[in-house]
Amino acid sequence: MISYTRYERARIIGARALQISMGAPVLVRTGRIDPLEIALEEFEKGLVPITVKRHFGEREVVVA
Repeated sequence: MISYTRYERARIIGARALQISMGAPVLVRTGRIDPLEIALEEFEKGLVPITVKRHFGEREVVVA
């Protein structure tokens, strides 16, 4: 699994929870109802379809 900073992790899970609460399809079978818990489970299983761009001065690195 890719190593994310705690800020990236929080942003990814929060953004995915918002998508789920707005009606996006859930990517994992679960009995949970809370979008935040569902997003966390998706993140832990590596199923979240979000990429992170890290900027290092002039360089930009995409983390899948």
